[in-house]
Amino acid sequence: MSTIRIAITDDDGLIVKLLENFLSMQPGFEVVYTAESGDVLLSYLERATEFPDVLLLDLKMKGMDGVEVTRHLKNHFPDIKVIIVSSHYQRSFMNFMLKTGASAFLPKGVSPILLAEIIPIVHQKGIFFMEDQMEAIREQAASKTNQKSIFDNGTELSKREIDVLRLISQQKTAKEIGDALFITARTVEGHKNNLFVKTGAKNIAGLVIYAIQNNIISVEELPMI
Repeated sequence: MSTIRIAITDDDGLIVKLLENFLSMQPGFEVVYTAESGDVLLSYLERATEFPDVLLLDLKMKGMDGVEVTRHLKNHFPDIKVIIVSSHYQRSFMNFMLKTGASAFLPKGVSPILLAEIIPIVHQKGIFFMEDQMEAIREQAASKTNQKSIFDNGTELSKREIDVLRLISQQKTAKEIGDALFITARTVEGHKNNLFVKTGAKNIAGLVIYAIQNNIISVEELPMI
């Protein structure tokens, strides 16, 4: 099992140290960098030769905040998966995740044990929803008025793209999708890139929400932790 490289950025030094100490003791994790501001983090990444797999990021910080950091990472370091851990937790997480490209949005009171379970899921699957977030998705999916409130670009998906999207939403890897559809993993990645362009989603979380809002998959079909 490969080690997951983790970075932590939060302007509360105590939070940073507590998270670093806890996660460093968990098997399969390596905390490779900590910072107390977004500017310091990005300065580190610009000169780094190896990058973290997952970033735990505060939302409200002095200087460059979590929104700006996440957007910058999606443009310049797209392979880093961002988990927002914030006291400014809100139910409007869907719009936030779609606009910034974050993979998960967690309250700062989240159990460290649960956090240690979520990190590998985000690393492997690129997405994690809290239980109350799943309920919010159900509510929005059930609302005819809000059915296409986030995505409505009028671009139709092909049947193959819909098949790929359904399997992505079930958190299948490119290889698993390829095996199921009798296509190569490279072809799957091509369809995934087309899905990002057509839906306007920035990451897997956006694709899943698109699939739910457009009745391609039901919330009940989503895998849970």
